Amino acid sequence: MSKLFCIMGKSASGKDTIFKRLVQDESLCLKTIVSYTTRPMREGEKDGGEYHFVSREKLEDLRKQGKVIECRDYATVHGIWSYFMVDDGQIDFSGKRDSVIIGTLESYVQIRDFFGAGHVVPIYIDVEDGLRLSRALERERKQAQPKYAELCRRFLADTADFSPEKRKACGIHQIYENIDIETCLNRIRTDIVKMRENVLY
Repeated sequence: MSKLFCIMGKSASGKDTIFKRLVQDESLCLKTIVSYTTRPMREGEKDGGEYHFVSREKLEDLRKQGKVIECRDYATVHGIWSYFMVDDGQIDFSGKRDSVIIGTLESYVQIRDFFGAGHVVPIYIDVEDGLRLSRALERERKQAQPKYAELCRRFLADTADFSPEKRKACGIHQIYENIDIETCLNRIRTDIVKMRENVLY
């Protein structure tokens, strides 16, 4: 029975980079599950890469078809941005190949409840707030049109959305500190292998 690994973390925690590195690791042979969003693409992103970038009209159409597994709406300084997962055939637990997706605590719980706890495994990435803010500013400066107000809003929102109390309520006890990305990646790789061998279950 295959697993769906759900990578989570606050903004600028390094979860996107970790996601890409795990997918590139041929020894893990992880299948990517690309979720959807209505937010605009950032510099360096491409449709079908980090996300499927769609309109709000497309989101509503998918809702009407009953294909939206989970959806999170964020009130940003640029309007409502939605992030959601669609039952579009990407997930198949009958095969031997594990899958991986980027999500939030809220999306993890909804996906876990939809598919069952035995299928969905949380991987929570954490970074000390001062280092995380520094990384976020460095990343935003590289954008053609930096959105510093949105960066600040998201930074503060993440403090509440990913609080220790909420993590505990979601049943997440394993935390991967991303001070050094190679060390963090090695811990995650080791645990994925152990999970496959049923050592951690």
